[in-house]
Amino acid sequence: MDREVLLDAGVLTRCRRRVHLDHDPTMRDAPVAPPDPAAEQRMADAREHRARVAGELRGSTEASWAVIPAELSAAERVRLTLAALDERVAYIWGALLPEDGGRRGGPELLVRTDDGYVPVLVVRHRVTDPGQGARTTTLPELRPARAEHDARRKVRSHPRDQLRLAHVRRLLEAAGVAERDRALGGVIGLDADVVVWFDLRAATWPGGRSVLDEYDARFADRLAVARAAVHGREPLAEPSRILECKRCQWWPVCEADLTRSRDVSLVVRGEDAAELRRAGVATVDALAALDPRGRSPIQWTGSAFADAVVLARAWRSDLTVVRRVERVDVPRADVEVDIDMESFGDSGAYLWGCLLTVAEGAGLDLAPGYRAFATWEPLPTPDEGNSFARFWAWLSDVRARTAAAGLTFRAYCYNALAENRWLYASVERFGGTDGVPDREEVRAFVESDEWVDLFRSVTEQFLCARGKGLKVVAPVAGFAWRDPEAGGEASMRWYRAAVGLDGGSGDATQRERLLRYNEDDVRATRALREWMSGPAEHAVPYMGDL
Repeated sequence: MDREVLLDAGVLTRCRRRVHLDHDPTMRDAPVAPPDPAAEQRMADAREHRARVAGELRGSTEASWAVIPAELSAAERVRLTLAALDERVAYIWGALLPEDGGRRGGPELLVRTDDGYVPVLVVRHRVTDPGQGARTTTLPELRPARAEHDARRKVRSHPRDQLRLAHVRRLLEAAGVAERDRALGGVIGLDADVVVWFDLRAATWPGGRSVLDEYDARFADRLAVARAAVHGREPLAEPSRILECKRCQWWPVCEADLTRSRDVSLVVRGEDAAELRRAGVATVDALAALDPRGRSPIQWTGSAFADAVVLARAWRSDLTVVRRVERVDVPRADVEVDIDMESFGDSGAYLWGCLLTVAEGAGLDLAPGYRAFATWEPLPTPDEGNSFARFWAWLSDVRARTAAAGLTFRAYCYNALAENRWLYASVERFGGTDGVPDREEVRAFVESDEWVDLFRSVTEQFLCARGKGLKVVAPVAGFAWRDPEAGGEASMRWYRAAVGLDGGSGDATQRERLLRYNEDDVRATRALREWMSGPAEHAVPYMGDL
């Protein structure tokens, strides 16, 4: 047995090349990206969340508990876990199960049933959405036999959670303590109000497979990748750019390899890149040489053939954007408001920033410029509803006064999915608070021509060889953020300090930093819109000319 190869459940949703590099002994001294502070903070937050849930459950449950201290050695944790299993303890927190078949790990909680144990995970993300159909027990009830169909919740898709449950299920089976008649697992989420229960043998995955079927195939693959790396055999996973690359410590290594080979995934990601390689189109240059009006070598899933060819030609010419259309158009108005929302994970939206621009000669008594509607009470807080109500009242007043004057109005954001999510969520969470509109009022605004998503405008009218994020596209329009660290991940750290989440009364300097960052975001969308309305047609090459 390859004892040196032991994998935890994290490999199941991890890039195969990363699994290789993690186990390749020749890569031990390779230059890697520095730790991501935002990721480290998320892990710390998750540890705090798990500890809080553990304390609440132990305090509200009379049955026997065993707690396996995390600071002990792995061998000691396994020994204590086995002892608790032998004693048939009702609830075992922090269990570490014996290694088996290249597997290692354990869940946050093991729950004893009539004929064995079932795993329960505690995670710091929401595991349900409004709806119906999830099977849940209301905490502190932890027994799966008490689970019922929930009329108010539906399962939010988190394949990673289910695959981790399957990983623990296989370890429980190997230890001879798994529940025999069923294969259940539960998850407690951010709200920590219910356990969501999953049948790991049910045919809930594509192709009629179960979670366990999917798990077994993935684990066997990742184990083969890791073993090949450990023993210096031919790699079973080669680099290919995917979304995960942005936050991976191995990206400097993979980026150098991909750039050196001019790999096609630099412009086409995911399965399309893999299919192109299989079709003999392995490099950006090979893709750029194809006729975009000819027959495509593959069936595309994430792009269009002609667009991919143009993107390859743009990348080869070091162009960030290329026009898809001969004439660029973006809706404009007499009164314009750029809006950007700042949220803290799933906890809430603490800031709505607005930049008001009034056309010269409009004759409206409106003061242009930036204004922010924020709460600096740590989320979640009812004061979030108050700040949202102030934002909505101001926006509604601007819209009403513009309409009364017979003028046109537009509000702009970049990628409306985020703003729309918290517009509706604010209504649902704070309905009844003075000034908070009803859902129909929000819907009428969101679905009107007055609400413009500039991300959609960019997507429809430009091809972006290096990404379509605002931080990538706005600099093409000549805009620059004042803070060199400006970005969503950094803002999470600033927010923690701003409201004193880690202790203290809150840092006023970080509040100002967040406001400056938010103001730059809305100024960036205005700069991008104004650029699209004029200079873009002359400054950006047309795809038909490449």
